[in-house]
Amino acid sequence: MSKKKISLVTKIMLGLILGIIVGLFFTSSPKIATNYIKPIGTLFLNLIKMTIVPLVFASLVVGAASVGDVKKLGRIGGKTMIYFFVTTAIAIIIGLVLANIFKPGVGVTLIAGTQQKATEAPSLIQTLLDIVPTNPIDALAKGNMLQIIFFAVFTGVGATYIGEKGEAYLKFCESLAEIMYKLTEVIMNLAPYGVFALIVPVISTNGPAVLIPLIKVILVCYAGYILHAIIAYSFSVSMFSKISPLEFLRGTSAPTAIAFSTSSGAGTLPVALKTVREKFGVSEGIASFVLPLGTTINMDGTAIYQAVCAIFIAQAYGIPLSFSQQLTILLTALLASIGTAGVPGAGFMMLMMVLSSVGLPLEGAALIAGIDRILDMGRTAVNVTGNVGACIVIGGTEGEIDYSRASIKNKNKSENAEA
Repeated sequence: MSKKKISLVTKIMLGLILGIIVGLFFTSSPKIATNYIKPIGTLFLNLIKMTIVPLVFASLVVGAASVGDVKKLGRIGGKTMIYFFVTTAIAIIIGLVLANIFKPGVGVTLIAGTQQKATEAPSLIQTLLDIVPTNPIDALAKGNMLQIIFFAVFTGVGATYIGEKGEAYLKFCESLAEIMYKLTEVIMNLAPYGVFALIVPVISTNGPAVLIPLIKVILVCYAGYILHAIIAYSFSVSMFSKISPLEFLRGTSAPTAIAFSTSSGAGTLPVALKTVREKFGVSEGIASFVLPLGTTINMDGTAIYQAVCAIFIAQAYGIPLSFSQQLTILLTALLASIGTAGVPGAGFMMLMMVLSSVGLPLEGAALIAGIDRILDMGRTAVNVTGNVGACIVIGGTEGEIDYSRASIKNKNKSENAEA
């Protein structure tokens, strides 16, 4: 009788739980965790990040070349943007409704800090102009995802137009992509150790003392994250594909768990690409186009965070918000999610803009910053789950899901046959 192999997701969750326990043990001396344990987690993240740019670029070139038709690429891009706008709007509404029902800011006294200035995000027009790289090599070096997407798609389509002369370039990119997939698989075997090393300093630094006064806002945010994944993602996936909500949530467990523990959407990209191709049978062309775009644009988890935190700060300061002001929060957060695409620290920047749009004290963000790492884990997991959902939805509408190749479906068939 052979021993049942422990899945990677189970190992990651064990690493997460053990990291929390060890983190609580080091709350009295957080510097030990930061100086000696955190570097292991940083090394794990660096290994993942090492694969991101070559993987995104190579897979996009191959994906664009496999699609070939520029009109089809435009159609897929349009569907993707509509999906992200709709789900982001739903996310903000969920955040506002939950915050108004549970009132996380009532009874909380914010510590007054130094007044900060709201940072203006780049305008939508400027963001669109910045998508076109003036120096593609510089874009690759800096990891500017939107510019990498644009350049890769154009070179992929261009390679198909020149026929035989472009085959060598496409074969190189295909080979590079496969190498990155394999490297990612090897690196992910280290995920349980990396997750452990990343969680320990977070828990030891924050500790229960910091979390208790703000536990309500954390719970409301996480309730929003879970509801959004169930309502928006599971519903849309089941509507536009043959994959059930339970199959979807179970299939996305690996990238979601990694996103939660690392708080890195870009770092989870290689695993997400592997998941949508192998578990859900989405075509390489759809996966390699939608996922990198979603990693940069899709901020549903961040949108829930904006809505809850804005209401939290208003309630904590005793400032009532009218329906029109809450509608302003919705529109500002929706537009900011696109306007801040690719901007470092976009989540906090968006919060400052949302607070400024309805005249709330910007210094209220100071306390939120104290628990931002805890909230960031959840919102990153939601963003990644949404990216996988978008691939399935777009793949379903384009008829580019091979259900016979989807391991999640094949597993269910084998389990039913054994039963």
